[in-house]
Amino acid sequence: MSEQLSASQVTGEVVADLKPDKKIAILFELIQFISPYKGHILAAFIALIFTAAVMLSVGQGVRMLIDEGFAQQSIEQLQQAVLFILAITVLIAGGTFARFYLVSWLGERVSADIRLAVFNHVITLHPSYFETNGSGDIMSRITTDTTLLQSIIGSSFSMAIRSALMLIGALVMLFATNIKLTLIVLLSVPFILVPILFYGRKVRKLSRKSQDSMADVGSYAGEAIEHIKTVQSYTHEQHERHAFGEEVEKAFQIGRSRIKQRATLIAGVIIIVFGAITGMLWVGGSDVIQGTMSGGDLGAFVFYAILVASSLATISEVLGELQRAAGATERLIEILQVESHILPPVKNTIAAKNLNAEISFQQVSFNYPSRPDQAATQTLNLTAKQGKVLALVGPSGAGKTTLFELLQRFYDPQAGKITLGGTDIRQLDPKDLRQQMALVPQQPALFSSDVFHNIRYGKPEASDEEVIAAAKKAHAHEFISQLPEGYNSFLGERGVRLSGGQRQRIAIARAILKDPHILLLDEATSALDSESEHHVQQALEELMRGRTTIIIAHRLSTIKHADHIAVLDQGQLVDIGDHQSLLQTCDLYQRLVELQFKQVIASV
Repeated sequence: MSEQLSASQVTGEVVADLKPDKKIAILFELIQFISPYKGHILAAFIALIFTAAVMLSVGQGVRMLIDEGFAQQSIEQLQQAVLFILAITVLIAGGTFARFYLVSWLGERVSADIRLAVFNHVITLHPSYFETNGSGDIMSRITTDTTLLQSIIGSSFSMAIRSALMLIGALVMLFATNIKLTLIVLLSVPFILVPILFYGRKVRKLSRKSQDSMADVGSYAGEAIEHIKTVQSYTHEQHERHAFGEEVEKAFQIGRSRIKQRATLIAGVIIIVFGAITGMLWVGGSDVIQGTMSGGDLGAFVFYAILVASSLATISEVLGELQRAAGATERLIEILQVESHILPPVKNTIAAKNLNAEISFQQVSFNYPSRPDQAATQTLNLTAKQGKVLALVGPSGAGKTTLFELLQRFYDPQAGKITLGGTDIRQLDPKDLRQQMALVPQQPALFSSDVFHNIRYGKPEASDEEVIAAAKKAHAHEFISQLPEGYNSFLGERGVRLSGGQRQRIAIARAILKDPHILLLDEATSALDSESEHHVQQALEELMRGRTTIIIAHRLSTIKHADHIAVLDQGQLVDIGDHQSLLQTCDLYQRLVELQFKQVIASV
């Protein structure tokens, strides 16, 4: 799959700068996904040629039926003609079965490969990409767009090839049957091409808009459902219905315009083609009456002319589908062309597990890509010593969470460096670096699966016994055992079936199972009741033992036990020390203590 991804790494500007009448060329990007299945393609192509050739033989059966059966009033000749047509029908059915199966299989396989390639690429992208690209839009590309391509590759594309073969073969047979009538049919071709080219361009533009509007619909619905409790709490159901209705109506209007253009295209082609056939029937019928042409030849000619007409109609319809496919392919290729800003070093990679767990921020300055004029950190110097606990305190926007994201190399600073054991983390493979860390956030991320899966996420190869041991250390084993199916209990989306304290202990068990050198805690007890806090605090003490720990602190109990407390404000280090010394020397710390920990201090 990596070969497929690398093959698609052309610049995004190339796609953006394509002229509208050339954008369909982007479909050639699909070749990299289709080419691994050359055997299936060859077999499908053979079935296509066989079916087309046999279909063309039906015209000769029609000629035999009229000239040798009807004209000569011969039952024997009629029987032979009917048996010939019947045999041809059986062969057509067999060839169609093979073609349909092979091409449909190819469509399913290629769409699955594209879906996998896009997903595999998306999960490696830097977080800043998701600041400007919504998850709903990305999911629409992975699901809706790949499903559309599946239809195109597995059906429309083979119809186009079959129709093209039938068109060429039928034209040859037309010339062989009657040159004069063939020229009449061919006079209509330029009139067919004009609407195809004119309306095709409009269909292409509307197809891209249609795909984008459907992504907006999915994104809006997903967001409303994700925050359903907030929606209902504020009684915004009617507002959300109205807003979602507007999004759906917008998508419908775009889809209606696209359908109208396609319908106009198809109707125009049909009128022109069958108008030409009608004219041909007048001329041909006159020739039969005058005796210059047999009725069988005219019957065969009409059959081939209908094949030409239906092939042209199918091709014009498929061209409309290909316009939609071009829009879908463009959206998918855009994702595959995005290059991650966080890459492992090309050479001289250092193994992170061999470094000691001392972390140092040296003159670090960083601005988020979405806020380039607002500094998240400014020339920050800070060290977390190996095996010690460093607490980060400060008002909202001080840069506490930013340090976690920089340390995990979700972003790289614009200036300065971050070191692990004295080595710049940019010299480490990001995966190797993150393997040495475990994050326990305020709102832990649980997956729609069972307890085993959620804890084992910290160490996928762990045995059931190791998972249970980690749960016991996290003080989670007791409540897990009381769940309906124990460790096999399904937790619902985002662990909705558990309380806040239970979700925290599952996340802590995951971190314990990972057994990291560095622990990052975004105060896991700040939103819990007293009983839950007690259990989680016990679990955290077990987890923190002997590890380098950095805590975004909100509670006095956490701060008082930290070896060092760093006070941050507007991305800068204001002061550092222990609790007692900062109470004496740091005005900001004193104010934070008074505001955030006033009730706790009063009870001490």
